[in-house]
Amino acid sequence: MGNSAHARAEGPVDFIAEQNSEEFKSLRKSHRNFVFPVAIGFLVWYFAYVLLAAYAHDFMSIKVWGNINVGLIFGMLQFVSTFGITTWYVMYANRKLDPQAAAIRQRLEKQIDSDAKSKEEV
Repeated sequence: MGNSAHARAEGPVDFIAEQNSEEFKSLRKSHRNFVFPVAIGFLVWYFAYVLLAAYAHDFMSIKVWGNINVGLIFGMLQFVSTFGITTWYVMYANRKLDPQAAAIRQRLEKQIDSDAKSKEEV
């Protein structure tokens, strides 16, 4: 009647040990080092836009070109920054995260395959 979340793996892979491995810790660190600063930066940018829209009507209504004002430009830049961050993350993941994850996955699949072969031999 214990907590199964703390039980050791019964299969070929000890996922608790894998979670504590240096490779996995490095992968998580690489992910966090990108995601947290970018998320904080984007949230600051987003809330600045919201606060300016709510409290700086005169600034946001400055006409830039024809009927295009600062508020409209900032609003469109929200979309641009979202797509830019997404593109940046995909490039980062392809370059840095995916190779690390693939190495971990390959190692785990070898463990599973070798365990399956040893069970077949028995």
